[in-house]
Amino acid sequence: MTAAFMDLVDVTIVNIALPSIQRDEGASFSQIQWITAGYALAMGAGLITGGRLGDIHGRKRIFLIGIGGFTLASALCGLAVNPEMLVASRILQGATAALMVPQVLSIVHATFPAHERGKVFGLFGAIVGLGAVSGPMLGALLTEWNLFGLEWRPIFLINLPVGIAGLLLGRKFIAESKAPKALRLDLVGVVLVVVALLMLLYPLTRGRELGWPLWGYVLMGGAVVVLAALVAYEKRKARKDGSPLVELSLFKVKSFAAGIAVQLTFGLACGVFFLVWTLYMQVGLGWSPLRAGVTGIPFSIAVSAAAGVSVQKLVPRFGRKVLQAGALLMAAGVLLYIWEAARYGMGISSWQMVLPLVVMGVGMGLIVAPLTDAVLSDVPREHAGSASGLINTVMQMGNALGLGLVSVVFFGVIDEPLAQTAIGAAYADAFEHAMWWVAGVLGAIFVLMFALPGRPAQMVPAAASGQTAASDQADDDERVLVAS
Repeated sequence: MTAAFMDLVDVTIVNIALPSIQRDEGASFSQIQWITAGYALAMGAGLITGGRLGDIHGRKRIFLIGIGGFTLASALCGLAVNPEMLVASRILQGATAALMVPQVLSIVHATFPAHERGKVFGLFGAIVGLGAVSGPMLGALLTEWNLFGLEWRPIFLINLPVGIAGLLLGRKFIAESKAPKALRLDLVGVVLVVVALLMLLYPLTRGRELGWPLWGYVLMGGAVVVLAALVAYEKRKARKDGSPLVELSLFKVKSFAAGIAVQLTFGLACGVFFLVWTLYMQVGLGWSPLRAGVTGIPFSIAVSAAAGVSVQKLVPRFGRKVLQAGALLMAAGVLLYIWEAARYGMGISSWQMVLPLVVMGVGMGLIVAPLTDAVLSDVPREHAGSASGLINTVMQMGNALGLGLVSVVFFGVIDEPLAQTAIGAAYADAFEHAMWWVAGVLGAIFVLMFALPGRPAQMVPAAASGQTAASDQADDDERVLVAS
């Protein structure tokens, strides 16, 4: 949970400080995108491999390597002397997060019996909310305070004590677990996954800046071919020695396949919204990082409260309908935000944003925690690492796609160069344009959720799933029958 908290805080804390980094370091729009997209890209490209390494070499071992590397990369980010070094350090940070993050879900999946996991994922949802609350506020305060004249750098250096604490606690308290049968790392699969993701995401991120060259479209088309080659190779690998990087049999489980599609589109919506929202408040409206951070508090509290309630109370009673209600609420909050931004224009205040942000936050909270639980509910334990790696990969891939699309849906409608007096209005108009895209994606998520199981097997009450850990094997057998 410490690692999950640190990863989430790192994403949100950076978003709030981006305008300050751009101003202090003279970073270009492309470099600002790469500070966020480089992290998401490196993490997304490595998550499947990180999850499989945990299955093979031990989830605790890989977790400790990941959290140690993440802490070191955070120090390098804080010591960066120019935008290029910061981008490179963020890419390293994303790569080490790819080792750390998938172990969180797989350790939970391997440690707790089915009827206890709902409580754990409820706690996970609360941690997500706490990270969402803490990140923007910490980013705002640390940027405003300019501690020791370090400007924005403490937003990365704050990871050092948290990472060291996570490393020490992890060594003492986490039990080691790995796949029951010996597996080998599929190096060809690793190369194909990384190449396919880079071919898809790099042109999206750089396309606008470079004038959408022909080679960008060729690369994105080639990514589809590489992914097809990956599927064919992984099928052959599974028949040959049973050690594929991507366990394709997971996609035969309906809850997993549907959940993966939802995760991808949800990540895309979040990738667009959070970066555009930050730029709108700080560059468009001219607000300070602290004011922008404080404005986001109602959203974060709403996410935290709804996430904690959704897994424990609502989903066991109403199942999939809770997630669909979350998608509709988020979309309604976005539409309300568009209306208020258009009505109040540049004079909009923080308190006028509270209602749409709370509606959006409740909607997001109803999705984030139960979605992860639903996706993993019918996954066999021996594939927990591979499954959680895939879940996080598609979320990060969606996030990186969203960050790439910011070039199109936000910066693409801003005429450059802008006079200083025209920047605010241009950013406000671009914000409204991008939010219409976010609303459309949330509508698509609502439709996709019909493919999720009405009531995931893992979310039955404890009395129905067994009273003790000793009955867990029977629960596993039952879940396999349900999945079949």
